[in-house]
Amino acid sequence: MTRRSAAQVPEGLGHVVAVVVPEPRDAVGPVGREAPGAEIAVVCLRPGGKDGRAALDRALAAAEARGCRVRGGPRVLDTDARNASAALAAELLAIDPERLHTLDPDPVHTGVDEATGVLSYGVPDEHAETAVVVLAAARAHQAATGRPLYVECRRAERVPGPGDDTPSRYPVPVNWLSAGFDGRLSAFLPTAAGVVRWHEEVPGGRWRGPELLEGQGLLPGLLVVRDPHGLPHLLALRRTARGDGGADVEVVHAAQYRTGRPPTPWLTLGGPNSAAWRKGREVGFPAAAFDAAGDLHVFVRNFGHSVSHRRRSADGTWTPWQHLSGLRVADELVAVTAEHGGVELYARARDTAAVLRWYPGPGGAWSEDRTLPFAARPGTLAAAAEPGAVLFRDARTGRTCFWRPGAPGAYPLDDPAPETGGEGPTAAAPGVELAGWGYSVLVGRGADGGCALGAHPAARPDTGVWWQDVGAPSYGAPAAAVSRTGRLAVATRLPGGRLLVARRDESREDGLVLGGWRPVA
Repeated sequence: MTRRSAAQVPEGLGHVVAVVVPEPRDAVGPVGREAPGAEIAVVCLRPGGKDGRAALDRALAAAEARGCRVRGGPRVLDTDARNASAALAAELLAIDPERLHTLDPDPVHTGVDEATGVLSYGVPDEHAETAVVVLAAARAHQAATGRPLYVECRRAERVPGPGDDTPSRYPVPVNWLSAGFDGRLSAFLPTAAGVVRWHEEVPGGRWRGPELLEGQGLLPGLLVVRDPHGLPHLLALRRTARGDGGADVEVVHAAQYRTGRPPTPWLTLGGPNSAAWRKGREVGFPAAAFDAAGDLHVFVRNFGHSVSHRRRSADGTWTPWQHLSGLRVADELVAVTAEHGGVELYARARDTAAVLRWYPGPGGAWSEDRTLPFAARPGTLAAAAEPGAVLFRDARTGRTCFWRPGAPGAYPLDDPAPETGGEGPTAAAPGVELAGWGYSVLVGRGADGGCALGAHPAARPDTGVWWQDVGAPSYGAPAAAVSRTGRLAVATRLPGGRLLVARRDESREDGLVLGGWRPVA
């Protein structure tokens, strides 16, 4: 992976980011994570204290130094979350952001009173109240403008690893590009108002979108998994207000069986703790995979920070939620289809950088493996192209690595020099043929924010990966898809609600070369 100077932000690719928080100190983290090219506007409900304002001033100055633009000081609404709706709507209209950062609407508990059962949290109530109001305002703004508004909600607790960062409540989508039976591509991304979709009218031809898929109350996260026929299935979380002032958060599922046609209605799967809404609202984001028989396996982190599992058989019958015992896990689960045809689960531990694995044992009982010989950076676990294997960034070095069950250690897949490393998860796609041999393809976001493309012989990542910078910026994780005929397509997201898509140049049989990048919508 190559690296550009931070000053080389492509002209016209800047984008507006709104950071909406209760007080200035709450904006320091989001501002510090912004990459060059962002135009940052901070909105605070209250002026906060002197120390918090000073910390935000320093963060904004540092952002400008690394290539961001700042729209002056924070805009202070001088109100609380319950009365902020109208003022916040006006601010979003004036800012007109493409991305928005706020807090977690459903924070995890930090304690339980043994006598009363009352939950305690490590953050003020206004954090969640603010996030709920901001999400509602963001949905309304997207509905009014018709443009996608991408939202990130950050948890308050920090996770172990470089930078000691806070985790995202809803993970970055990885495999959001899909190829249908006829080779037409579909792209799915989560936004403030729900999932938006783009699709090709003919393979390699004009695109339609973005269109908002039906689904009230969807939260800004999305998982796309493919069934054994290659059809995309969507999983998300849906939040519904209750009459008693609470909120139900449930796992939902939909599927697209024909490119360009409406997907199925969102089906609720509930959650492992849905009988008590205060516990149920803490459910983690789902992970899912299909086994060789066509059964869909769904996993979530439950209220107790262990794992719960639900399975849909090929005839559409769902099992109840089943609790899998084991160590406490974080909000980072990845399900994979293994070589034995069943499904296995990887999860990052809650309090360390270790990764745990669950696999089906004799009689269908789940077994836990705590001896995996690697540790992963938060937010980087992803399924590999090879059955049962995972990709991740090493917790210490940040290098992209591969591990499969039984291997004595992980295989590094990129250059050890720190200036060539990237960030975020890496997506994988199998089934590409080069000079008569099968290859697996990797796509990720390089250190310069551009899309990096790699390839290695199928099932042999230990032989090394050839990486290339494919000349397109990517805001968020890029994605790849391979059609039934083996044609590769790569997609990245640009500011302005645009996508870039490139297909492999089929005239170059001896190399992995992409054709020209085409803008979508």
